[in-house]
Amino acid sequence: MARETDLIVIGAGPVGENVADRARAAGLDVVIVERELVGGECSYWACVPSKTLLRSPAALRAAQRVPGAAEAVTGALDVEAVLRRRDAFVSNWSDEGGAAWLASVGIELVRGHGRLDGERRVVVEHADGTTTTLVARHAVAIATGSDAAMPRIDGLAESRPWTSREATSAEAVPARLAVIGGGVVGVEMATAYAGLGAEVTVFARGGLLSGMEPFAGDAVADGLRELGAVVHLGVTPDRVARDDAGEVVLTLPGGEELRFDEVLVATGRTPRTDDLGLETVGLEPGEWIDVDDALVARGVDGDWLSAVGDVTHRALLTHQGKYQARAAGDAIAARALGRPVDDAPWGAHVATADHRAVPSVVFAEPEVASVGLTESAARESGLEPRVVEVGLDSVSGTGIHSDGPAGRAKLVVDADRGVVIGATFVGQDVAELLQAATIAIVGEVPIDRLWHAVPAFPTVSEVWLRLLEAYGRPGAAA
Repeated sequence: MARETDLIVIGAGPVGENVADRARAAGLDVVIVERELVGGECSYWACVPSKTLLRSPAALRAAQRVPGAAEAVTGALDVEAVLRRRDAFVSNWSDEGGAAWLASVGIELVRGHGRLDGERRVVVEHADGTTTTLVARHAVAIATGSDAAMPRIDGLAESRPWTSREATSAEAVPARLAVIGGGVVGVEMATAYAGLGAEVTVFARGGLLSGMEPFAGDAVADGLRELGAVVHLGVTPDRVARDDAGEVVLTLPGGEELRFDEVLVATGRTPRTDDLGLETVGLEPGEWIDVDDALVARGVDGDWLSAVGDVTHRALLTHQGKYQARAAGDAIAARALGRPVDDAPWGAHVATADHRAVPSVVFAEPEVASVGLTESAARESGLEPRVVEVGLDSVSGTGIHSDGPAGRAKLVVDADRGVVIGATFVGQDVAELLQAATIAIVGEVPIDRLWHAVPAFPTVSEVWLRLLEAYGRPGAAA
């Protein structure tokens, strides 16, 4: 007999949890289906463990830059302690706490692999081979996330490469690590393992962090080299093989062979939709799910199917997925309870920030924090932006906070409207500058008003004053 409920959520990562929680808080009966661990990729194999691995080496480097503190740092990094701390933050890959939280808020957890079986139906296959059929009275939400993409390099898939999962859960640090990919995962894991003592070599098809302002990728490439890493830009291996001794052999264009203990593939993501039953509702298995701003799947009759998080390909970031989840959960509840979906307080039922106000932090050496449009993206969208850039060394607080390379900041401004549409910061601890920029962009705060948001002295946030000075005083000619 089928189990009926108001809402079925497939995927119990942070995104699925937020959809379920919002709908449950509104009074709906909710069942969530998870085939692995409650808490998902972010909690166990991505954001949490990666940032934990990065933090200890970064804290040590920060202390070593500041006289007085530098003299107090006399020992080497304790790699085993770093790995133990990582294990603690991922609860030793136990989801007991996550499952208990679901129960505490009244969300039923069904463990197993969930697949759509037509409109509002989900069949869950359990580990013992038995199945449970769930039927939703109102909606199904897909929050299954994404997997690491495998590029078409001869022999790579057969060489047992690391993906982000293996890199964040490794029990030991390899002596020699090759990283294929110059995006966020590639540079963060290269930074982490170089900081943990590995000999790291990065291969990027183009530059690093190609979707960001060019100076950000240049700074990170320099930072990796300062950590002892070798960075090959515009280079992709022709072939990868693992020999009988377990070594990984990379053959470069031209025939040169390089040997490593492990190779990490970090060249993008692919949707986790190939075995989800999408064909039973008219969608294509293995493809991203196209949704509107209320996260309702396009191409499916009715408004009963939603998709949130990575699987939508809108913004592959946990915080954006959770933002989408809040909107989707509220919209699902509104429809189920007969309330107007477009009459939510603050427009909470739509995820409009996905388009031009997505904040992102790369925890490399140095950090990169960005939100909104880059200069090139703004021009490609038909705008003629005005751009200002300043060095963080123009700010007294930067020198007090940390010695060494100061970094750089850039604003992209829609001059016609007089509002910020993009911001990028590069330097130590610049992640903490990002929310102010996000608020300025989302709130469309006029440049003239930003002059009255006075930054405290002596903080790094005083960079905002320097940026405004570079832009020009209120009412001054451009």
